[in-house]
Amino acid sequence: MTEPRGPVDSSRVPRFAGPATFARLPRLDEVGRADVVVVGVPFDTGVSYRPGARFGPSAVREASRLLRPYHPGLDVSPFATQQVADAGDIACNPFNINEAVETIEEAASGLAADGTRLVTIGGDHTIALPLLRAAARLHGPVALLHFDAHLDTWDTYFGAEYTHGTPFRRAVEEGILDTEALSHVGTRGPLYAKKDLDDDRRMGFGVVTSADVMRRGVDEVVDALRQRIGDRPLYLSIDIDVLDPAHAPGTGTPEAGGLTSRELLEILRGLAGSNLIGADVVEVAPAYDHAEITSVAASHVAYDLVSLLALNEKRA
Repeated sequence: MTEPRGPVDSSRVPRFAGPATFARLPRLDEVGRADVVVVGVPFDTGVSYRPGARFGPSAVREASRLLRPYHPGLDVSPFATQQVADAGDIACNPFNINEAVETIEEAASGLAADGTRLVTIGGDHTIALPLLRAAARLHGPVALLHFDAHLDTWDTYFGAEYTHGTPFRRAVEEGILDTEALSHVGTRGPLYAKKDLDDDRRMGFGVVTSADVMRRGVDEVVDALRQRIGDRPLYLSIDIDVLDPAHAPGTGTPEAGGLTSRELLEILRGLAGSNLIGADVVEVAPAYDHAEITSVAASHVAYDLVSLLALNEKRA
């Protein structure tokens, strides 16, 4: 087996120099094939409030320059046990949501066709639906842990079925989610009506609010999530607004009272050994960020996701 090609050596090339691929990894076209690809989707036509997440992928890549090749929290070198590469961006129509959703699904399916696993950087949360479709093509209905301030199971906005607030209702309707293994984590803030929660429950979702994480603690929350998902194929969808605005101001629909970046990373690390098959990190809107707080947090989340996939590679 060919030794994986890792990041640029920061002792030879300063971190602030050279192309801004994720974690300074090689491009996919430089290695030919990868076990894991990081791919961007610069799309934010589905947002309902502040736009700007189309610039999220480039901001997260820029913030990822400081990532290092060994993860002490998980005791893994994620770029040494598997080939990880940056696949660039999926270019999709910014004026036609339906066409963009189809483009993202086909591109993601193409990237994953040979068993490559995807960590996708958005973009707004609309992109989760085509990514889940692509995952279900390979694995059947998947378990989902959805980290977000919001439910994202509303029906329509202004009559539009595909928006950043509707992807998981559509996914349930399409039968691509395992409704025995669905959870929101970190939800909070006002809703339109109590019916939102009733509808969400009927779809099969469990809810762990940000207040639950604060009161119960990370370890108890992780135990409950692991019991719910078991060893099913698992997809993680992470809206950066799951973090409190103090930890992630650069996002489109911020809500007070969220998780800390430490809590989010520790919950993710608690999922080590689960059957993770893909993930996304979305809703980074750098125009509202300060000192790269949000994009730095998102880059570390993506790094932890790649590291969790590396642990799966070692287990296999």
